[in-house]
Amino acid sequence: MANKRDYYEVLGVPRGASDEELKKAFRKVAKKYHPDLHPGDKAAEEKFKEVNEAYEVLSDHDKRAKYDQFGHAGVDPNFGAGGAGGGAGFGGFDFGDIFGDIFGGGFGGFGGSSRRNAPRRGADLRQVMDITFEEAAFGCKKTINVTKQEKCSSCNGTGAKKGTSPVTCGKCHGTGQVQTQMRTPLGYMTNVTTCPDCGGRGQIIKEPCPDCRGTGRVRRNRKIEVEVPAGIDNGQTLQLSGLGEAGERGGPNGDLLITFRIKPHEFFHREGNDVYMEIPITFVQAALGATLKVPTLDGAVEYSIPEGTQPGTRFRLKGKGIPYMNSGGRRGDQYVTVNVEVPRNLSSRQKQLLQELDDDRNYKQKKSFWKKLEDFFNN
Repeated sequence: MANKRDYYEVLGVPRGASDEELKKAFRKVAKKYHPDLHPGDKAAEEKFKEVNEAYEVLSDHDKRAKYDQFGHAGVDPNFGAGGAGGGAGFGGFDFGDIFGDIFGGGFGGFGGSSRRNAPRRGADLRQVMDITFEEAAFGCKKTINVTKQEKCSSCNGTGAKKGTSPVTCGKCHGTGQVQTQMRTPLGYMTNVTTCPDCGGRGQIIKEPCPDCRGTGRVRRNRKIEVEVPAGIDNGQTLQLSGLGEAGERGGPNGDLLITFRIKPHEFFHREGNDVYMEIPITFVQAALGATLKVPTLDGAVEYSIPEGTQPGTRFRLKGKGIPYMNSGGRRGDQYVTVNVEVPRNLSSRQKQLLQELDDDRNYKQKKSFWKKLEDFFNN
């Protein structure tokens, strides 16, 4: 009980809220967390229970007065003040009129069976798409095959044979649930169960549609063109709203979620929106300087390195990296690291020339180091 939130805070209303304000707030919050819109989401289920409990207390004038005076202790069964169980029909209270406005029929919450004839959102579909480094950088169009449940065109999703319609269940009168009352020490408790005649759908299909066999949905294979955005990164997911499984009983379609897997590139690797690569140069190019032809995503460019360039030197090609998504053309940079290749299989003449170069004391690049080393050994 100590961990419970304040009921007014749960509904988002001030303590002096009117009955109409309470009802309006309850509709808004309950619809947000209703389990039919969040199948399998335990967090939403707990929120929904909390909302029901808060409204069941605050909508009852006697319980609200006790709650305002004593807090949760005033309405907890252990204190003899009547429960705030959060279930349909608990203590003689029925949420049916509220949820009839929201979901087109009786209450589909907890303490009873969930309404099967309420609108249900279609399931999301997930796919992995392999694309090249360049396709990820600049975007592209891809066509994929998706097999999914769609609304049956023959019966328009009703499940009934063309020319016929589902009929309202006579036992539950379209609510999908039947109620029985029992007396308890706390008063009357209403027990809500799924209607055995219609299976909770509220309607009975006497002549099922032959194409969908009464389900209202059929499985189809569709080709969907996907616009891959420029700058998409490895592991990112693109959400295509409404392209998932068809909803049931008027519920919205699910989404198609595509996760991208980018193939490795021969030269480049990516870090954020920057591109990195290494390029080999000869000893002579490093010593004398040279103009290099450097590959980029836009094609080869020329870049001049100065004489005396050291191994591992990195230079930047501004704006030659990956475009930022939805940024109006802004791009990262390309970083190129030069690696000096040491020559192999030299001829005798080549070895002689290199030795003469090394013997030239003016050639020493790091005289201070060699001087320090000489001093170290002499000492």
